[in-house]
This record gives sequence, structure tokens and C-alpha cells, in this order.
Amino acid sequence: MNNLGLLGAALLLAGPALGWGRVTPALAAFSIFALGGLLSTVVAATGLVQAARGRGFSGLGRTCALVGAMIFVSLSLLATRPGGPMINDFTTDTSNPPSFQNAAGLPANQGRNLGYDPSFAPQQESCCSDLQPVRPDMPMKEAFALALATAREMPSWTVVWNDPQAGQIEAVSQSSIFGFEDDVAIRVRDGGGKSVVDMRSKSRDGRGDLGANAARIRAYVSALEKRL
Repeated sequence: MNNLGLLGAALLLAGPALGWGRVTPALAAFSIFALGGLLSTVVAATGLVQAARGRGFSGLGRTCALVGAMIFVSLSLLATRPGGPMINDFTTDTSNPPSFQNAAGLPANQGRNLGYDPSFAPQQESCCSDLQPVRPDMPMKEAFALALATAREMPSWTVVWNDPQAGQIEAVSQSSIFGFEDDVAIRVRDGGGKSVVDMRSKSRDGRGDLGANAARIRAYVSALEKRL
């Protein structure tokens, strides 16, 4: 049991380390972390039951498992807190969201459906009605340059493609620890003397996103509005 506790604690630490170092794919790193957390929790629970029965709770492995289980359970409760609907695709225009052009051809997206699911619109409205386009009081060409410059300065973003004529920008946002990647699309259009800047952010993995995509849109809109 002590050896299992040590193994669980080791996996719990190895997952984030492998993800942060980009040694393994993000999903693999997270799976290692989750396996370590579950194993630590089982060992810790078993040890506590035995201790309650007077059999003691000793050994480095069990101690590590107990600490690991506490960390894993705390993080799990934090991650599963109510934070919005179980969708992973948010946009400032749910009736006509920006489409992904370049992202569809990336190796990581092969076999993925990058279309927008209309059923997401009412779910987004229930939690994030504040996600709205930015309407710069300037011609489209100037608004596009400003939108592109802002995208290039966003933390954790890498602008991978842009088309000034079409008014489209695409970027990839990568999480710092596990290295999960999300696709971002920005669209700049003429709005009758002004311009309209819309954005869409979609996760590559998972059904829900714990509010990450909505937060990303808010951060970009705020940064763009500060430039204006």
C-alpha cells in the first residue's frame, strides 16, 4: 500500500511536469495527473479507514498519498464549481459566428468538427450575455490593424494566420501548465461608417471549458477597447 501511495504521488507530480515541459500531449499529461490523484485518494482513504480501526496510518507512501489526495480533491472541487454551461465554444455573435479557415487545416484539428453548434447559443446567453462585439469608430482597414496588434500582444496567444482583405485573424491559445490548445478566430467587418470586431474561442479538448473561452473573449475585448 505504501508503494502505491508513492506511485500515486509521483504520478500526481509527473503529469503537470510533463505537460509544462511539453514532453507529452496535453491530454496525456492531464490523464497521468488524474490517475495519480485517483490512486492517491484510494490509498489515503484506505489508510484512514485502517487507522480508524486501530491499525495505524504509517509509512512515507501513505503520507504522500494523503497529501496528494488532499491536493487532488481540492483542485477537483475548484475545477467542477458551477461556472457556466457544458459547452466549449463561445462567440460574440451567436447568430453568425466567425468561422475557422486556417485552423481546419492544422494537423491537430484533423477529424474535428469546427462548425458552430446552434444549440450553444441559448446556453451561452444564459451565462454570458455580456459577450458582445467591439464597434470601433474607424474604417475597417484601421480596425483590422488594431485588432491584429492586440491579438499579437495577448498572453499565451500565437497568431497563426491573418487575411487583411477578408478581415480575419486566427490564433492558438495554449494553457501554461498542461499545454491545452484552443483555437481563436477574430473577424473584422465594415459596419456602416464604423467597424465590427467579432471573436470566437473554441477548445480542442473536452466538452466543457470551465469558463476559459468566455474569459478569453472578455480579456481580448477589454484589451482592444483600451487601445481604442
